[in-house]
Amino acid sequence: MNLLKLRRAKLATANETMTLTEHLAELRTRIVRSLLAVGLGVIAVLAFYEPVLDFLRQPYDNLCERRPDLVTNCDLFSLGPLDGFSARMRVALYGGLILALPVVLWQIWRFIVPALHDRERKYAIPFIASSVLLFLAGGSLAYITLDKGLEFLVAWSGSDVEQAFQITKYIGLVALMIAAFGIGFEFPVLLVFLQLAGVVRPRQLVEGWRLAIVSIVVLAAVITPSGDPITLVALTVPLVVLYFVAIGIGHLVVRRRS
Repeated sequence: MNLLKLRRAKLATANETMTLTEHLAELRTRIVRSLLAVGLGVIAVLAFYEPVLDFLRQPYDNLCERRPDLVTNCDLFSLGPLDGFSARMRVALYGGLILALPVVLWQIWRFIVPALHDRERKYAIPFIASSVLLFLAGGSLAYITLDKGLEFLVAWSGSDVEQAFQITKYIGLVALMIAAFGIGFEFPVLLVFLQLAGVVRPRQLVEGWRLAIVSIVVLAAVITPSGDPITLVALTVPLVVLYFVAIGIGHLVVRRRS
């Protein structure tokens, strides 16, 4: 008990002696490292732009092959001299952010870790790894279901409407879908963190499951850019499952801590 009190006293003293200038310098270092990681990711995506673009347009190609009656022209159009350049830079930026995600999360964690105790610091690797894996899982699900969402949107536009997708808007839709699903899949990580911090208890989350499901449906409807029911269901069902998984993980960890 005395050792624990001594350790906490040392942590408190270290935090008190760290000035505002030192905090800002530390924040600047973490931001610079994150930006460097994003920059390297952007360069890597630019170097492989053509394969990445083929990968992103694959859902559109799948729709063209499956429903030639809906989409007769499967080309992506550039409606201005800057559209091609804008599309290339968007792909590079989005891809760079995804590639740099582990580094960015690690820098965020390293910035806040001095304020944490030893028992809280040991969750760094599990939280970062689970955040990256869940984001990739959400982005993959968005990519898999994108052609179904496109089919619904194209069908509802009417049979007399000829489809011609602008490359920048198509890339923007794909990026927003992947980001929406990826960020949505981070929801259970937040729940586990809140349970470990003692903000909420597992019993409270179980008792409020009805309100939670309604909130998840509303959240999924808000963050999905396409707004089609297929995408809504594809995001809502996994989030509901992950909600109860997060409760179970939080219960086990809190019980083990007790």
